[in-house]
Parts: sequence; structure tokens; C-alpha cells
Amino acid sequence: MELIIDSVSKQYGNGTWGLRDFSLSLQPGILGLVGPNGAGKSTLMRILATITKPTSGKVTFDGINLLEDPNQVRGILGYLPQDFGIYPNLNAVEFLEYLAAIKGLEKRSARQRIEELLQIVNLNEVRKQLLGGYSGGMKQRIGIAQALLNDPHLLIVDEPTTGLDPEERIRFRNLLSDLSGDRIVILSTHIVSDIEASATRIAFIQKGTLLTEAVPEELLQKVDGKVWEWTIPSEDLLFIRQQYIVGGTVRCPDGVEVRILSTSRPNEKARRVQPRLEDAYLYLFAEDREGKTS
Repeated sequence: MELIIDSVSKQYGNGTWGLRDFSLSLQPGILGLVGPNGAGKSTLMRILATITKPTSGKVTFDGINLLEDPNQVRGILGYLPQDFGIYPNLNAVEFLEYLAAIKGLEKRSARQRIEELLQIVNLNEVRKQLLGGYSGGMKQRIGIAQALLNDPHLLIVDEPTTGLDPEERIRFRNLLSDLSGDRIVILSTHIVSDIEASATRIAFIQKGTLLTEAVPEELLQKVDGKVWEWTIPSEDLLFIRQQYIVGGTVRCPDGVEVRILSTSRPNEKARRVQPRLEDAYLYLFAEDREGKTS
């Protein structure tokens, strides 16, 4: 099973480029597609979901050309868009039965699949509750259930944890990890922690182009030895932000503990710490900021 994205570009009517010469090859597992808002993540997701056509380039899934034969791919595709909508006056069972019919699933097998999915996404106890009364996390779980109705080989989820509380985000990430097994899962997000524990590969995208793509360990190696923690007086924080990439701050009794990215020790009191993926993200996205990585 392989998804090949070959030199895909997308230019909109106003001349703006959503993607530029984007290439990537994926096998089963979870790809975390990470980038700031407006980086082109949703444009790529919509192209892979056969909703939007690229201006140029080609996408194939197991040899099937998504542009020439989108219907063949849609039968093995599951998609949870960023702006997923529900019918508030339907309950979970009614909603999933309706979408199963749209997808052309046979009624008896659809009912069995719906029973399985409500258990998987932990919504069985609220199956008869109207969707309008669901929390944000419950709506996202019914969203992933509808994406899995046809047991897809390719599962695409776009910014799935936006607006969720921390507990719901963790539960959702664990669910995606459990589902990845023998399918390709693409998780698009601007929240690095959403993919840190679950992604088998990570791709950083900025301004419609691919910055880098690697396994998490390779990305961490890029900032190994470059991450420091240092407690400074509160009044020095603005100056430090102007001089270094600051990955985080924590207030403490004797000032502010800052997490800094620097190729050399910023101060004799600074101590080197283990890097996180968020450090790699900040470092790679700031390489064009003169003087901030040295």
C-alpha cells in the first residue's frame, strides 16, 4: 500500500499558491503533517480527499490516479475535514445510517459496522442522544466514525483536535493510533503535541512547500545539543526573546525559566536539556530568521 504525491501544486484564482511542487511518498502508519495556519495543509488534504483538483502534479494510491479515477479511490477513502458538520436533530445511529446510505453501503452490513464503530469511538451509551447535544469531543468522535464507515485504507483527518479540551485531545490521539495498523493515516495539525506520541513520520510544511519529512528521531537529532533552559529575571525576558528562539516560559519564585534554542550555550548558567519535537518545529521554521539560531 503506497500513496505517492508527485510535484503537486495548487494556484487559486487570485494568483495565490496554496501548494508548490509538493512531493511525498507514504506507506501504512501515521503521517503528522505539521505547519502554521495558512501553510497549505488543508489544501493538500482536500486534494487527497478528491475534493479539490491540483493545478499541476499527480497523486496515486496503489497505482490508482486520484485525478483520473477519483470514484475508485473514494471507495477506500475516509475523510474528516476541519469544518466537519453534523445534523443536530439526528442521533448518532440515524446520522451514520444516513451517511452509510450516501456511501452506498449495503444496509445490513452498514448496521453491523455502525454498531462496531460506536463501540470503537466510545459513543454507544449516547447513541440515541441528538447530536446537537454532543460536546466538541463527542462530535469529533462521531466524525471519525463516519470516516471509518467503509473501513478505509486511506484515512485523512484535518485539524481534528481544534477546540477540544486536553483530555479529549489525548483520547482522540490514542484512537487514531489504535486505527493506524494496516492503513495510511494523515493527521494534519498546527499543534505539535498532537502528533508527538503517535506519528510514525512527520512532515513540516510552510507556505505550501515541504520543509522536511522524517521519522521523529531524525527530527530530534536536528536540535540535539541546541536546547537549553535558563532562569532569568522577569525584566530580561523581552531582551532574550529578541536574541533567541524561545520555546516556552515558566514563572518561578526567582524569575522566569525560559526554554531556548541556540547552537551555543546562551549563558554559563544555562543547562542543556533533551529536545522535543516542538523544539525541532521551532528551529526549522525559524532558519530564515537571521541571527536567531546562532
